[in-house]
Amino acid sequence: MRRWIIIIEAGEELMKKWIRNGTVVTASDTCQADVLIEGERIVAIGETLEADEAEVIDASGCYVFPGGIDPHTHLDMPFGGTVTADDFESGTRAAAFGGTTSIIDFCLTRKGESLREAIAVWHEKARGKAVIDYGFHLMIAEANDQVLEELETVVKHEGITSLKVFMAYKNVFQADDETLFKTLVRARELGALVQVHAENGDVIDYLTKQALANGQTDPIHHALTRPPEAEGEATGRAAALAALAGSQLYVVHVSCAEAVRRIAEAREKGWNVYGETCPQYLALDISALAQPDFEGAKYVWSPPLREKWHQEVLWNALKSGILQTVGSDQCSFNFKGQKELGRGDFTKIPNGGPLIEDRISVLYSDGVHAGRISLHQFVDIVSTKAAKLFGMYPRKGTIAVGSDADIVIFNPQAKRTISAETHHMRVDYNPFEGKEVVGEVVSVLSRGEFVIRDKEFVGQAGAGRFIKRATFTRP
Repeated sequence: MRRWIIIIEAGEELMKKWIRNGTVVTASDTCQADVLIEGERIVAIGETLEADEAEVIDASGCYVFPGGIDPHTHLDMPFGGTVTADDFESGTRAAAFGGTTSIIDFCLTRKGESLREAIAVWHEKARGKAVIDYGFHLMIAEANDQVLEELETVVKHEGITSLKVFMAYKNVFQADDETLFKTLVRARELGALVQVHAENGDVIDYLTKQALANGQTDPIHHALTRPPEAEGEATGRAAALAALAGSQLYVVHVSCAEAVRRIAEAREKGWNVYGETCPQYLALDISALAQPDFEGAKYVWSPPLREKWHQEVLWNALKSGILQTVGSDQCSFNFKGQKELGRGDFTKIPNGGPLIEDRISVLYSDGVHAGRISLHQFVDIVSTKAAKLFGMYPRKGTIAVGSDADIVIFNPQAKRTISAETHHMRVDYNPFEGKEVVGEVVSVLSRGEFVIRDKEFVGQAGAGRFIKRATFTRP
């Protein structure tokens, strides 16, 4: 058996935890092994460990996974005349209940505003609230000389190494192709990863105005005015611009076959293009938006839900590696008082849903349990690949000696039914209401400390730390 020598500074006493009798699963390996934690780090993994004066945690019958990494959240975010229902306290608490130990949230910027001013606002939103670790992506609204120069400090010193450009939401967030291209060029120079919301905002704006003029105001028209062709076109355009710039691109919340095909074509050409999908696109379909009595508003987000047949395309893309990650795109608004802002005009329904808590459950149940993906692929998709793409690996995203002790103890046999009555998000509905899933998070440790213990919250607001991330390295 391998032995590890741990060097501790004189006078330093670190709390030990000993996870015993579990099945350790990473993106590449499965083994019956114990895990020894000292302080915040994993210090040993093996079958016959010895740990004096350690707290013993029995993981019999359970998997021991690396903590989940959600690369796509929107907490305490203003949008559509309101603000998301979940802030950094309630959102990260719900994430922890779902097995996520790190998130990367989107920091919005405004034209004419310093990037660092915007970042300071987001730090203030998280400070004293986050119960798990967090990082930021940075929105790029314009690419003038000041912004391009300021990016060097943001990437190299602030540790914010991913930049988002919107190709949709005309007159709100949408940037032009020049802004996207300049951002891609600068990202190549600095080692940042550029993300795109890939929908053709100009086409969507035209179709939306047509729908409203024809009296088509119900939630279903949110989806009908944002067709998959508009997503596919924008995805292909972004990929081509990334190749022209010699840069790297990450397409967020891929929802349809048209976008998958464009990413597959780009990767076949050797272009540095990656893709993410979300649990809602894997488990829900466009029929949800057609529910009567405005119930369809609960399912309004962008890109919209698609016809059911797209689901298997997305699952196959995850299995084959065309898509690499699953983010939640958490952006919660209450049905009452917030989604209702769009009664009589679907364009006024705040876009987004409460999804952070059930990301891992849906992927395990509908993916691993249903035989669509392997256990190793599951770990890679919900944790490891995001850690690699976003500059956190191997500190996070795996169970290895020296890595942060971000660990999930998961019962693969347990069954539960998703419901707003039992979830921990600060919102009055759940888009997966009534869905039975197989597999349940039992306990969660963040840097060696329990956040969830035996399905009870024992964490602390403000315990989460900001993650300064490394620059992009092709995984």
